[in-house]
Amino acid sequence: MATTPNAEPRPVRAGVRRVDWRNTARGKNMQQLQQLRWIAIGGQLLAIVVVHFGMGIHLPLAPMLLVLAGLCLFNLAGPLYWQRLHHVRQRHLLLALLVDVAALTALLHLAGGIANPFVFLYLLQVVLAAVLLRPRARWLLVAVTSGCLLWLALIPSPVRLPANLDAGLGDRYVQGLLLCFVLVAALLVVFMGRIGEILRARDARLAALRQRAIEEEHIVRMGLLATGAAHELGTPLATMAVILGDWQHLPHFTSDPELLNDVVEMQAQVLRCKAIVRGILQSAGEPRGEAPHAADLRDFIEELAQQWRQRAMDALALDNRLQPGIAIIADTGLQQMLFNVLDNAQEASPGQVALEARLQGGTLVLVVDDAGPGFDTDMLEHLGTPYHSSKGAPGRGLGLFLSVNVARTLGGSIRAHNRTGGGARVVVEIPLQALTPYGSASQ
Repeated sequence: MATTPNAEPRPVRAGVRRVDWRNTARGKNMQQLQQLRWIAIGGQLLAIVVVHFGMGIHLPLAPMLLVLAGLCLFNLAGPLYWQRLHHVRQRHLLLALLVDVAALTALLHLAGGIANPFVFLYLLQVVLAAVLLRPRARWLLVAVTSGCLLWLALIPSPVRLPANLDAGLGDRYVQGLLLCFVLVAALLVVFMGRIGEILRARDARLAALRQRAIEEEHIVRMGLLATGAAHELGTPLATMAVILGDWQHLPHFTSDPELLNDVVEMQAQVLRCKAIVRGILQSAGEPRGEAPHAADLRDFIEELAQQWRQRAMDALALDNRLQPGIAIIADTGLQQMLFNVLDNAQEASPGQVALEARLQGGTLVLVVDDAGPGFDTDMLEHLGTPYHSSKGAPGRGLGLFLSVNVARTLGGSIRAHNRTGGGARVVVEIPLQALTPYGSASQ
């Protein structure tokens, strides 16, 4: 699919905070044009003073200063208008370039017309249009600049500039021509470099958004598969639970304590599988399980740790440094994210998993340590990539992938590194504002 140089993703969600126009690609390009316009105003004012008072060439100062005043007013009023609109469109960039062309044409007409060596400044506007605008707008600016140049050639200027090309560098026209070339070249190098950096940053941002969209689509497919599997597993698990419950009362099992313990343990594991299936269906909204509810952050972490100990049947060293009284919205997504990280740590080092919870500024920091072999370099570089696991088994690597995406959805991040004394450390950082009611954290 073809893209234009300034194509930007538009927000589609209702209630999303408007982005400052200065932080968009077009907004940054418009700021570059504003800076260039201020430089042009200063340079033209200096040129007027030098030519009129230094060279003795009488220029119509009043109309020329009026044109420069109009450019200043446009440069000052533009940001106020774009701030009200909250964005900059293609037509705004085109309008800005057309205003610059009109002002340049008026100044050239008042200062020698086609005989003015600075007539080649039109090329600067054409090059900027070629980078910033769509093809139709580019050709429009080419047509406008060509028309202005033709108009300068046909309409006599009130000022006559003498030229003697045979004098070489001693001729003022040749001197002005060389100065114009150096000026245009320098401005193109500086501002085209800046605009190129803006466009490359925008392309990188679009690539990151496309990658995130692909990952979110992958998560949706996984959710559909998990929900379908949960529906299919519900019936056989319920049947097995009933059969095992009946076996506990049969004389053949009650007379053998060891066999009875095995049946009881099997029934407990089946009930655990049913709870996992029920949790999947509740997370998917079928049926609607426990909805997100208000909770104290410290108690929420304590409860999660206790649930994980019962679920994984393993010890967990919890260092809860959170202060009581911080209200959050408890959600199953946050719970599952932490469980995935703890499960990975348990697989690496059973019985040696530690969890630390603390607040750092306005960020909830959860640190999970294990005493296992740690992550290899390739795993650290591709942390959170689906099906990329250090366990070497097909279909693994989804736990961290889901956890990374849950943290990203909450505006946070997950990073990992190997500890100096051995083992691995996974750090989960979630902005507290994303967890608190109405997005306002009570510090």
